Amino acid sequence: MTARDAEAPPLPGRAIIRQQWGEVSFLHWRVEPARVAPMLPPGTRPDVFDGSSWVGLIGFMLSGHRFLPLPPVPVLGTFAEINVRLYSIDDNDERGVVFLSLDADRLLPVLAANALYGLPYTWSRVAAVRRGDTWRYRSVRHTGGRVGTRFSVRGLGEADDTPLAHHLTARWGFHEAVRGRTIYGRNIHSPWPLQRGRLLSLDDDLLEAAGFEGLAASEPASVLVSPGAVVTDFARPSTVTASGRRR
Repeated sequence: MTARDAEAPPLPGRAIIRQQWGEVSFLHWRVEPARVAPMLPPGTRPDVFDGSSWVGLIGFMLSGHRFLPLPPVPVLGTFAEINVRLYSIDDNDERGVVFLSLDADRLLPVLAANALYGLPYTWSRVAAVRRGDTWRYRSVRHTGGRVGTRFSVRGLGEADDTPLAHHLTARWGFHEAVRGRTIYGRNIHSPWPLQRGRLLSLDDDLLEAAGFEGLAASEPASVLVSPGAVVTDFARPSTVTASGRRR
């Protein structure tokens, strides 16, 4: 873990999308790197910490979505999201997120993200609510059966500035396989204000639907909450070649 990882490096070009992320909870489980390697896009490999790969179940509120320099999209630019994700690194040592699923509460942003970036969004009924020190999330997909999740997390008020917390949350881009190529989309935001959390309840189908049967029955190895919000800018994605170079 380096100091560079804790804070985002500058974007490689101008920002094209801006969003605000808040009311965030991060649940993470350890898995063997060999288990996740086949799930990652070509040109990437598992980004391992403490000998493990990590599977995340993340809930949050997205607001103020805008295509720069246009103003925020009214109404449709604010919605709840829950995603299942893995962690990748390419031959340029660019660390990223690989989304296995993203459940979101607005249909048009779902269609746009699928079309523009190939991200595996699913239109779902999603809610993210914070009351005091407790964060609650739930989702049910509109298609494909009643697949969904319901979980609640309590913030413990203890800051978490550990290398593991940064490894799981300071991810300055995503890798995605799109039409026969792997893209890398960079983003930048201020560091998350992170606290340790405690999982209060979890009734989840999303992890199993993503290929991790039985994982939700075990306790997560890391539970984090963020009581603040960050403004996130995205650059135009680049293509990762087989050797890891971008173009």
